[in-house]
Amino acid sequence: MTRIRAQKVAEQMKKELADILQHELKDPRIGFVTITRVEVSGDLQHAKIYVSVYGPEAEKEATLGVLTKAAGFIRGEIARRLHMRIAPELVFRLDESGEYSERIEQVLKSLKENEAND
Repeated sequence: MTRIRAQKVAEQMKKELADILQHELKDPRIGFVTITRVEVSGDLQHAKIYVSVYGPEAEKEATLGVLTKAAGFIRGEIARRLHMRIAPELVFRLDESGEYSERIEQVLKSLKENEAND
């Protein structure tokens, strides 16, 4: 039962986080950010937010730093919007899965081109 609730809270948090990042945070250091995944613990005390940032490595690190510093504000907004008495502790992580899959696709494409040339 608690796992289902945690999944529902995670999905709702993902939606609200996207809205908060788009409309509430006005920091110019935040780049093009996409919330890819939210994992909430079973007791709803901790949440890992995986974000994908488009741009160079320096911009990714700057965006992650801004999100980490704004975690208190975001946590309060999440608690208010989801009507939670205690909001989970937020930890932002950089999600590299998109870049990883793009790299695999490039390697497969080059192998296919090499095979066609032989």
